[in-house]
Amino acid sequence: MRRREFIIFLGSGAAWSNMARAQQPALPVIGFLHSTSAGPNVGTVSAFREGLKQAGYVDGQNVAIEFRWADGHYDRLPALAMDLVRERVAVIAALGGQASALAAKAATSTIPVVFDTGEDPVKIGLVASFSKPGGNVTGINILTNEIEAKRLGLLHELIPTALTIAVIGHPDTPANNDVVLEDLQTAASALGLKLQILKVRSVLEIDNAFASFNQRRPDALLVMANAFFNSRRNQIVQLAAHQAIPAIYENHLFAMVGGLISYGIDLSEVYRQAGIYIGKILNGTKPADLPVIQPTKLELVINLKTAKELGITVPPQLLARADEVIE
Repeated sequence: MRRREFIIFLGSGAAWSNMARAQQPALPVIGFLHSTSAGPNVGTVSAFREGLKQAGYVDGQNVAIEFRWADGHYDRLPALAMDLVRERVAVIAALGGQASALAAKAATSTIPVVFDTGEDPVKIGLVASFSKPGGNVTGINILTNEIEAKRLGLLHELIPTALTIAVIGHPDTPANNDVVLEDLQTAASALGLKLQILKVRSVLEIDNAFASFNQRRPDALLVMANAFFNSRRNQIVQLAAHQAIPAIYENHLFAMVGGLISYGIDLSEVYRQAGIYIGKILNGTKPADLPVIQPTKLELVINLKTAKELGITVPPQLLARADEVIE
């Protein structure tokens, strides 16, 4: 073959290869919108991928995922949601609480959205009803609001001598709103407890809240359910250890890094279910036909190692009810 013919041959081969690639159908893209950051969510994202796989989808093989993280700055979520809409994603997973869900719903009325939220999704306007969501939005309601008072009761059962309880909430989160705080106050009054409410929204404010305990002198601490607090669980647990203050948290992830006690939904299961719903939507099911899920299993986890360090003896009846004991 002559040199000129050889070059023409190579050129035509490259053109054919490019044409073949261009004719390959593009993978459907999932927009993953989250109120916090990637690092603390490695486990839950893995659970999300597991749910997708159960529904027949594997990232990089037959689907792609575009991640957008707000890094705890909830005011960034509307712009991040609009960015995903401009990218023309096939579906949006709006996770990390109702702030993500509301931002996604405001950004699009056509792209399907799957959320998780601790707030009643009907009350905040995400869906028409639990059984028939309507529109383009469905998801998982994780019941965090309903169990804050239960967490307070468990903390009292664990440490009945603790009379003053500090409560850390997030002012920009509906799940930490005045109604929930009123429920906590009612539960506290019934138990003869006094609450000290602290609202924080940043890493520095978390530090400042714990520093204030030197003057406030609370006997124990309740950290309200919140995606930002969950993403800062290592910081919060370490500060609680430094202050030697017993604390109750929203899920087992806190107990796994040294938190004393947790009570709530398994977040990994929530994200796995979100992945399954995303897969069903990609397979053609409409969000309006997928009822909002309400997980019913709540996990009580007790860290006996931390209890020993704090000089706390866990009542046998409470220990017997624990779903998991960390020793």
